Amino acid sequence: MRAVKLYGARDVRVEDVPMPTIREHGDAIIKLAAACVCGSDLWAYRGIDPITEPITVGHEYCGVVTEVGPTVTNVKVGDFVVGSFFASDGTCEICRSGYYSGCLDRRGMGGENCQAEYLRVPLADGTLVATPTTPSDDLIPHLLAASDVLGTGWFAAKAAEVGPGKTVAVIGDGAVGLLAVLAAKELGAERIIAMSRHEPRQKLAIEFGATDIVTERGDAGVARIKELTDGLGVHSALEAVGTQESMMQAIRSTRRGGHVGYVGVSHDVNLPGLELFFSHVHLHGGPAPVRAYLPDLIERIMTRQIEPGKVFDLTLPFDQAADAYAAMDNRSAIKAYLTF
Repeated sequence: MRAVKLYGARDVRVEDVPMPTIREHGDAIIKLAAACVCGSDLWAYRGIDPITEPITVGHEYCGVVTEVGPTVTNVKVGDFVVGSFFASDGTCEICRSGYYSGCLDRRGMGGENCQAEYLRVPLADGTLVATPTTPSDDLIPHLLAASDVLGTGWFAAKAAEVGPGKTVAVIGDGAVGLLAVLAAKELGAERIIAMSRHEPRQKLAIEFGATDIVTERGDAGVARIKELTDGLGVHSALEAVGTQESMMQAIRSTRRGGHVGYVGVSHDVNLPGLELFFSHVHLHGGPAPVRAYLPDLIERIMTRQIEPGKVFDLTLPFDQAADAYAAMDNRSAIKAYLTF
C-alpha cells in the first residue's frame, strides 16, 4: 500500500510499505476513506521538531473496518468508523472520567501512519465509533475533521467554559481555531471574536459563527479585545497556536475569573507566575479527549447540523502529499485533503 513518510525538514515522500496486520487481539484494520495533513504535522516538517530518521506521519482517520482482532466487540467488518488521534482503552479510570487522551494505555496514532491507504487501530473497542449508517461521499471530509481538528476545537471551547451569554476570543485561524469558532457557536456563545489577518480564513470564521474579526496580534490584539469588551476582556479565550505570544495573548485577553482553553501544541511557552496569580484566569487544555465527543459530533455531522469539513480548502491526489504539506506550510491552504 502507499503511505507518506517524512524523511527530514520539507522532505515528504509517498512510498510503498507493507499492509498493516492484526498484532494484538484488540486491533482493527481499516481502509481509509481519505487522508489529510494537520497543522501539528508541520512542526517536524519545518524542522522545529527535528527528526533523525524517517517517520510516519498523520493522525486523523476515518474509513471502513476490514478486519478485527478476536476480542473486538464494539465494531465489526463493514462498519464505517471514526477514531481519535490517541487510541484509548475506554475502561481505565482516566477514560471513564472523560479524558480518553490521557488513557493509562494511550497510543499515539501518528506512530501507526494515518496518511496511508490502510491503518491498524489498536484498542479498537475504546477508540473507534461507528456511524449509524454508511455516510455519503460528501460527508467524508466532515467526519475526517471530527477525528482531530473539530474535536480539538470542541475541547478548547469546553475547557474554556463556553456557553450561552459568553463572549469568546479565538486565537489562531488554522483549522483548529476555525473549528473552535464553530464549537463556540454550537455551544451557545453570544459573541465570538476571531483573531485573523487572512481574508479567506476570516470569511470562513464568519460562516462558522464569528461576530467580530480582530487583525491585531500580541499586545495590540489584547488592547483591541479589551476595547471591544468594555475593558474587561472575554469570558473565554480559545488558544489554538501553541506559541508564547498566542498563550499570553489568550491569558491577557481574558477577564478576571475567566477561562482559557489551550489546545495549541506548546513550544517554548513559559508562564509568568506572578502575572498569572493576579489574573484570576483559569487555564485548562492539552491533547483533546476527542473520543469523548465523537458520538455527539458524528450525530451532528450525519444529520447535517454542522459542516466542519469546510476547513479543507485544498484537495489533491494522495501521491501529491508533498504539495499538500508545502501549501499548508506557506499558508496558501488552511487544511489539505488527500484522495486515494
